[in-house]
Amino acid sequence: MSRSLDLALTASAPMIWGTSYLVTTNLLPDGYPLTAAVLRALPAGLLLMLMTRSLPPVRWLGRLFVLGGLNFSVFWSALFIAAYRLPGGVAATLGAIQPLIVLYLSSLLLSTSLTARNLTAAVAGIGGVALLVLGPEAQLDGVGVVAALVGAVAMAMGSVLTRRWQPPVSALTFAGWQLTAGGVLLLPVALFVEPALPPLTLAHAAGFVWLGLVGGALTYCLWFRGIARLGPAAITPLGFLSPLTAVLLGWVVLGQALSPLQILGALIVMGCVALGGGSGKPAQAPVSVKA
Repeated sequence: MSRSLDLALTASAPMIWGTSYLVTTNLLPDGYPLTAAVLRALPAGLLLMLMTRSLPPVRWLGRLFVLGGLNFSVFWSALFIAAYRLPGGVAATLGAIQPLIVLYLSSLLLSTSLTARNLTAAVAGIGGVALLVLGPEAQLDGVGVVAALVGAVAMAMGSVLTRRWQPPVSALTFAGWQLTAGGVLLLPVALFVEPALPPLTLAHAAGFVWLGLVGGALTYCLWFRGIARLGPAAITPLGFLSPLTAVLLGWVVLGQALSPLQILGALIVMGCVALGGGSGKPAQAPVSVKA
């Protein structure tokens, strides 16, 4: 399969993640972010494990809980805290530092070279996202800022370790293992922190199905496949497509206006995605998994 097709398939994951804000605010019940995260991760992970009929080796459980914690439990929890305490534009801009962190961790753990091309794409992408989503009402909150940065570091570390610890199994299997581990870690927290869900309407059910099957199972299969085939340094700039998609959906579906600065930000983001998608595959070979 060509590199261009690999990039296109991987890019569809953050584009689908960009629908999360629209789906969450219009279809899901208010005030249940951690429960929504559990329902996004755990059923999708169990479904993928049922489809692949593959259980992880016992000696791999520790690594899977680390990966599930970083990629889902810590990341989603931090994301929701940041979303509640910061304007959306501030949270998205802080989260946009993730590609820079991935580049550094990839050079440290995967022996990937830091290139001017990748660094330029990562730095310029932060500026593009800021133009795209920051507004005049942007205000900083200490707890929210820390949460946004913790989320960015967790997802960056999870992406790099997903490549470093890549087992010789399909992306479908690996995604199922990680989603299940992340959901298991989140479940007791959600049960302790949040009240029980109200009776679900058809709209609620549709939202959970979309976020779980499409925004969870499908997208993380594509994302982890991209990490395995292209490396985290090559695919992490594609994450800029998530806020871009969210803004464009707000314009198309909700009738929100786009300012000239937002249009400029969108063009910068697309340029950074094109520029950053050409990095090489990391030299670090996947580790083997044995029962």
